[in-house]
Amino acid sequence: MSKVKEGDIVGRKSYGKDVLFYVKKIIGGKDNSKIAILKGITIRIEADAYIEDLELIEQDNIDNNLRGLEQRLENRINNHSILTTSLIGKKSKIKEIPGKILHLDGDKKYSEKAFRYYKKIGLNAVVKNVTENNQPKVITSLLNRYKPDILIITGHDGMIKKGTDYNNINNYRNSRHFIEAVLRARKCKTVKGDLVIFAGACQSFFEAIMEAGANFASSPGRILIDFMDPLVVAEKIANTENYKYVSINEIIPDIRDGYKGVGGIGAIGKKIIIQ
Repeated sequence: MSKVKEGDIVGRKSYGKDVLFYVKKIIGGKDNSKIAILKGITIRIEADAYIEDLELIEQDNIDNNLRGLEQRLENRINNHSILTTSLIGKKSKIKEIPGKILHLDGDKKYSEKAFRYYKKIGLNAVVKNVTENNQPKVITSLLNRYKPDILIITGHDGMIKKGTDYNNINNYRNSRHFIEAVLRARKCKTVKGDLVIFAGACQSFFEAIMEAGANFASSPGRILIDFMDPLVVAEKIANTENYKYVSINEIIPDIRDGYKGVGGIGAIGKKIIIQ
């Protein structure tokens, strides 16, 4: 068996290789053991595992997973295009301006996919690849610069001890950074008070993120959320008229795992209609 190294795509044998990860880095553990820090390639989970528990994934399996993600992105883009085309001519004298999005993503590849998605469906979005621990440090300057209507703060997260210590912030890998970023965003004086915020990733500390001031957050059920869930929220708010209220019930049908994946108090839409 080949030795696992940084950059490899692997699965955890103890979990039946149910999730594919790339190896971000390898660190030393107790008793000269080696521990890999892992990030999901199609879902927003961060985890760790002993090297001995990891198995390299065959390229065909990797390609199938990545194709599945790309296909879901394309399906949403195509569905959006069909809906847009059907409306052409009905509102020829009306100008519609969707809300502006600022999206901070801890994963470089996810940030690239997110930007491509927003661009293809015609949304005004600025996407920045910022590691989770640096997001609170840059949030104020980015808000001052771009003055968005919608703020997405995401990346990777995960519970260290799954199924226990739900109320212990130290049991979450990156939730503290999402919480701090939301707190700082709400204190930013140059943005509107009705800035709509989504924050979180897989298994994030939902209640604490909401308490910090988010409109929407993951993950109420402490489950693995889909890569696209934050994008779904951003798209819905950006494309809803600014006289309509968007409840979580209207977003849930497009969230992969429903109420367990994303929750929130809702928000007013951000699309401006000019007649």
